[in-house]
Amino acid sequence: MIIRMTRKLARKLDAELNPCLPAADNPFQDWHANLFTADRVQYIIVTNTASFYSMVMYGRGIRDESDFLLTTFSFMRDFMSLDGNKFFYERFIIPMAPIMLCKTGNRSVLAVMNNMLYSAKIDLKESQISPFDMAIKLNDSTVPLLKRTPKEAFRALKAK
Repeated sequence: MIIRMTRKLARKLDAELNPCLPAADNPFQDWHANLFTADRVQYIIVTNTASFYSMVMYGRGIRDESDFLLTTFSFMRDFMSLDGNKFFYERFIIPMAPIMLCKTGNRSVLAVMNNMLYSAKIDLKESQISPFDMAIKLNDSTVPLLKRTPKEAFRALKAK
């Protein structure tokens, strides 16, 4: 599994990142992660590279790579189970190869993530919704680059 992390998140975790790696063979195994702040609260967004399917979780208490990975996979399991994607988590994410942390490389993915973050910051500040509900909202919003929602795109991915 590849997790492509922004410099900002890598600094928070004091993580040493590998150089940017080529895309994973299995699209379920390739993710991006970014740290952002809304209303003085830290959040982490984890986004599937191919589909932009995203999860938003609190960043507080995540101090290093180990905390990040434990929290991310626990949140991923819970979120995907409640979002109707438990099958994909159990079939394609759990039986993963070693986890590689590397630098981000795809600017179009970062651009879409930044658009999602802009929307998330506004909603998290003004609407006072939870990160879980924010992720549901992001995944149900059409991404112009995909011409469909991230949830639909994620469910349409084909494992190799």
